Amino acid sequence: MAASETLTAERILEATEEVLRRHGPAKATVVDVARALGVSHGTVYRHFRTKAALREAVSKRWLDRTSQTLSRFVTEDRDPEARVRDWLAALFAAKREKAGGDPELFATYSVLAEEAGEVVSEHIDELTGQLTEIVRAGVDSGVFTVTDPAIAARTVFQATGRFHDPAYAREWRKPGAEEEFGAMVELLLRGLRG
Repeated sequence: MAASETLTAERILEATEEVLRRHGPAKATVVDVARALGVSHGTVYRHFRTKAALREAVSKRWLDRTSQTLSRFVTEDRDPEARVRDWLAALFAAKREKAGGDPELFATYSVLAEEAGEVVSEHIDELTGQLTEIVRAGVDSGVFTVTDPAIAARTVFQATGRFHDPAYAREWRKPGAEEEFGAMVELLLRGLRG
């Protein structure tokens, strides 16, 4: 790190991702992160009090990228059915990209997600909150007939888990996965319409 460059939490998280990519979660240490930044490990600890806090923050950062990608569907002014379909497709695409585009980091985050249960729960709540707003818009416009948009959104999210839960990552690239995903989405949309 250049002497004139200010060390920020974001910069530490970027370096932590690189260290995790290189060493994996079992071998990556705060000392490795500090070394990559050209600072002492004490400097890293000024931003993140513990190794667990650093790992939790990097997990949250990774999950937030997906939430941010999907957030645009919440505010769009178009057919709620198309928005639900596109939101689910974007979620599936984002998860597949993470798994296939950077398999080392994806494997690392799968391990970190086990440790950061609260961060993962908050992420799922955020995603189902986004989906709830889209379903609510569908109810308000008369497109969907469900009584409770939050329950319907959580049900849709859980029903499509095979297409976004990292435990199923190996299946996402199998032949027929796209068709199965499309069939599941259409079935769920029929249920939302009543």
